[in-house]
Amino acid sequence: MASTISDASLALSAKIVIAGAFGVGKTTFVAAISEIPVASTEALMPVAAAPADDVSFARGKTTTTVAMDFGRIAVDDGLTLYLFGTPGQDRFWFLWDDLARGALAAIVLVDTRNLAASWPAIAYFERRGDIPFTVVVNLFDGQLTHELAEVRDALDLSPGIPLTTADARDRRDVREALRALIRHALNLLPSH
Repeated sequence: MASTISDASLALSAKIVIAGAFGVGKTTFVAAISEIPVASTEALMPVAAAPADDVSFARGKTTTTVAMDFGRIAVDDGLTLYLFGTPGQDRFWFLWDDLARGALAAIVLVDTRNLAASWPAIAYFERRGDIPFTVVVNLFDGQLTHELAEVRDALDLSPGIPLTTADARDRRDVREALRALIRHALNLLPSH
């Protein structure tokens, strides 16, 4: 008797990490695309953290992620992405290894108003070497303030790391960034 496999049993899921510096828009990115209410560990920023958390470029920021953000999106009938947003401050980086464990790929979200803060996140994934990643410039106010070639040079990105843009508030932009990430990760898989 031959058995058949239903389409539902062929559904795939993948873990995606959304990383970057403090205040770059990771929580907003996850919330813009998630089909479920985002499980967020946003907390009010304590006054004691003020010297460590530079909010000069993030006007009005009063909360911060202290563990992770979690969301889910079905890309199509056969693929569901589980999104894990990292906390941005270095004092929470001890969580990154756990959040990255088992990830198919990652997006490093960057803010051109504070590019230097992006280097540690990029270096983290370069050092690991086992998680394909793309770099996405968050279009704050919907504006690209620097040409992508300038951003690539400033971040010293290798040519093999895709660099794109997205407004983290815009569902379509976030969806396109995730699609580009999946394409990049799949292109790096060994062919059989």
